[in-house]
Amino acid sequence: MESIAKRWRVLNGSDNWEGLLDPLDSDLRRYLIHYGSMIGAVYDSFISEPTSKYAGLSRYAKKSLLEETGLEKANPFKYTITKYFYTPSTTCGAHHGGYHVQSVRADAVMKESNWGGYVAVATDKGKEVLGRRDILVVWRGTETRSEWIEDFRIPMVKPRIIFAQDNGSLVHRGWYEMYTSTNQDSHLNSNSARDQVRAEVCRLLDLYKNEEVSITVTGHSLGSSLATLNAVDLAANPFNNTDVLITAFLFASPKVGNEGFKKAFSHLKNLRALRVVNNGDLVPMVPFLAVEAGTILPLIAYKDVGVQFDINASKSEYVKHDKLNVLMWHGLMIYLHGIDGFQGPKGEFKPQGCFDIPQVNKYGGMLKVEKCPVPTEWWVEKNKGMVQQDDGTWILDDHEADHVVFA
Repeated sequence: MESIAKRWRVLNGSDNWEGLLDPLDSDLRRYLIHYGSMIGAVYDSFISEPTSKYAGLSRYAKKSLLEETGLEKANPFKYTITKYFYTPSTTCGAHHGGYHVQSVRADAVMKESNWGGYVAVATDKGKEVLGRRDILVVWRGTETRSEWIEDFRIPMVKPRIIFAQDNGSLVHRGWYEMYTSTNQDSHLNSNSARDQVRAEVCRLLDLYKNEEVSITVTGHSLGSSLATLNAVDLAANPFNNTDVLITAFLFASPKVGNEGFKKAFSHLKNLRALRVVNNGDLVPMVPFLAVEAGTILPLIAYKDVGVQFDINASKSEYVKHDKLNVLMWHGLMIYLHGIDGFQGPKGEFKPQGCFDIPQVNKYGGMLKVEKCPVPTEWWVEKNKGMVQQDDGTWILDDHEADHVVFA
């Protein structure tokens, strides 16, 4: 791990990962799996049960999340979560059904907002391994059908909140509104997700102003789109310390903006992005074309940003193929398995032990039983959160209280 601390700037893309991807650098392999696993904690903890009073929240408090989702034991990359941030449950009208989960209960605590991810900072022990004080922003991906509606709101808009001057940038309307919208009826979204994240990053930069600091933004699927906007925003609108390297590690990322957005991205000197793309995953290929919102012509092409890193988890002898399931190569766990076994585009698949293979079945059933006999969809809350009381009755108690006021 000493080499990671010494090489962190290179691993964070200071040289655009030149010479590190084929063959995949062993430190970068561990690095990518680490950041991807930090996204997994959000998937593991998000309450999507509509009968829960706490639907749309995290199951665990900030102080417990990493431990309860298995990211503390034998993990040298130590962080403290300092902030949960929230997105409006809808910004485009009730007919769309909201971005995320909404409880069916009258006493639901989250009617206007949903948990979108967290901000964390490396502890002193984590700093020793990472070589600097890393400020980490984690965005979760699509959880519900209603979010797919927003994923397909592909007309482009000018990101005026990110770029005050018109530089030709256009971005996906649904994701931009999710990132920047407020809801004055919600205590948690009187400030947008953007402002919540930026305020916390600013606070941490000030707290550690006398140390070497990095900002890392990561996400999977929809979360990678929001992470892209967030990373560009942090670079385009810096705080007092403008020399901080900002790196986005993006897993299964769709395209976010047009050629103008790509050019603006490339002109931000402290910004780097590595997009991990698994062979067979259709999501990174879209969107293709769109119009600017409010127009009917011309059609505008969506463009990728950053450096693309192609992997191929289908080469794994542990994974079974389901030709009818076109989304099987999109999941975060199969991405991390693919990174662990990647030996170059022409090489065989050889897991290196940086990612625990049984986790591939965490949310699905992709593993061959004869190769790895573990249950399918094994990441479940005991009794779906139903807890027996002293009088023998059962109640749904699936949320650990945090320091959040729901008003």
